Amino acid sequence: MARLASAGICEDDDQLRGVVRDALAREGFEVRPTASGAEAVRSFSDDPPDVLVLDVGLPDADGRDVCQALRARGVRSPVLFLSARDAVTDRVSGFHAGGDDYLTKPFALAELLVRVHALLRRAEPAPSATAGMVLDPAEHAIVNGGAQVALTPTEFRLLAALAAAPGRLVQRASLMAAGWPEGAIVHDNTLDAYVARIRRKLRQAGAPETIATTRGVGYRLG
Repeated sequence: MARLASAGICEDDDQLRGVVRDALAREGFEVRPTASGAEAVRSFSDDPPDVLVLDVGLPDADGRDVCQALRARGVRSPVLFLSARDAVTDRVSGFHAGGDDYLTKPFALAELLVRVHALLRRAEPAPSATAGMVLDPAEHAIVNGGAQVALTPTEFRLLAALAAAPGRLVQRASLMAAGWPEGAIVHDNTLDAYVARIRRKLRQAGAPETIATTRGVGYRLG
């Protein structure tokens, strides 16, 4: 018997979460609802759903940071962001954070379902979650064993972008797009200074990961 496709939800509004949960269940999904960023990271890191519907405005964390934390753990499930913010910069930042689609509230359930099915058709098989450090989007911190080291929002976004591509070179332009809002003017030495700070914090946390430089091209986490 074929396995039901699974859908994860992270939405703090009880009524909306219930409506989306019931609509997905009627479509034949096995639905796993959560109400906070911390709960989503705990629930979906080791057992990713086939598709994830993620609210941006969560009570304990920005949903985009939650997405980045999941990507850093090896979660490749397609992500549909829900948000009341409809500015171009907000939508672009959602894609830079690892999202695959963006739906503005209020929305029609029929459109949400069509988008979820489209993401599911395009999804690649998800690899297993990786071991090592964990990024906590609620605390904006590196967590490694019993150690926790705070990150600034920009440091968090940069480290998450590197952690989402373990062992692979991430080009400078991609890191700048992930770390700073659309249209921000960022100098090359600014990125380098942030990476140096992240390196120090990785060592402070006792994390096994290190950041290697390919001069003039980018960085890789390994």
